[in-house]
Amino acid sequence: MTHGTDIQIVEARPEHISIIHAMIDDLAMHLQLGHERVATEQDLHNALFGPQPQAEVVLAYIDETAAGFALFYNNYSTFRGRCGLHLEDLYVRPQWRAHGIGKRLLSYLAWLTLQRGCSRLEWWVLGEDEKAIAFYEALGATAKEEWQIFRLRGEPLQALADATQR
Repeated sequence: MTHGTDIQIVEARPEHISIIHAMIDDLAMHLQLGHERVATEQDLHNALFGPQPQAEVVLAYIDETAAGFALFYNNYSTFRGRCGLHLEDLYVRPQWRAHGIGKRLLSYLAWLTLQRGCSRLEWWVLGEDEKAIAFYEALGATAKEEWQIFRLRGEPLQALADATQR
């Protein structure tokens, strides 16, 4: 069993792009959403290291092996008047699950949230991912079931954007 002290958390650098991209592919396949993943390594590089970075990644390493990652970005609470961090994806490679890596990644993000003066760390989880839900609840996280996520993309997004031209 790997202990927390054996896990090294590092901030992603440009040379990590191919590792991150490969783990995103693994995550998409794990969630049976491979058809949704269209991001290229260049897209990731632009989002993480371009002139206006849109997200950040931290990687969990065991020795020289990338075992998992967390991709996150800033959000803002109008009610609290402070920033927060939104965890977009947390992934641990299958051979490294149940070794404390997911908890270590979340622990690092909790620390970073407080270091940056943010008021919260939040994320979404698929309703059918019972293992993930149990893991998060064991850490003290609570589901915000009173909120529903809405999304516009594709033709409806274009139609709404076109409405501003009228």
